[in-house]
Amino acid sequence: MGFGYKTAWIAVHHRSTIEVADALSLARRRMLSYPEGTALGYRDGVYVAAPHAGWTLAHGRALSTGIDPTSTAFAAWLAALSRRLGEVQYFGTHRVSESHQWAWARDGQILRAYAFANADVPLFLGPPTDAEREAGVGVRPLDEGYQQWTEDDWDTWFATTPGEQDVMQIAGRWSIDPTALDEDQIEAPGIHGYPTTAARE
Repeated sequence: MGFGYKTAWIAVHHRSTIEVADALSLARRRMLSYPEGTALGYRDGVYVAAPHAGWTLAHGRALSTGIDPTSTAFAAWLAALSRRLGEVQYFGTHRVSESHQWAWARDGQILRAYAFANADVPLFLGPPTDAEREAGVGVRPLDEGYQQWTEDDWDTWFATTPGEQDVMQIAGRWSIDPTALDEDQIEAPGIHGYPTTAARE
């Protein structure tokens, strides 16, 4: 039972479930199995799974509705989280609204952040990574002077904007593609709770 579509998640390197839950300030915690927590994270709150292959994944729609990855506060939130946890990656995707994001921070520094939403790129920090360049997505902001673009210019730009499968591909290159996980790979229970802090502005 994987996840990833129509949700958001973070991947944290070499940190425990409790450390991630504490950093996210999760309240009303419950210990749940991976299948139970993953399903509940889609409906409400955030589920922090037990570590797998060196990464602890936390997912839930609260990480996209309570934390706006296109806002000016997002980079500060992610940087603060990485100051506490070390290496932290963020991913979000929703095909209905065509909103797709990824970001990578280490020790309080944003290495890379990209967001595509509403035919715009409201967030473009740091140089594209090898994974992005090889996939050909996330490599261009909305350049100055776009008001004068021709139809061919728009076609060329849109060819570099991502879809949900591109988010999974980037996640797999950076850390773990969560759609490839199943319950047999994560046997230990994780923590479900409700974030008490968020980046909204």
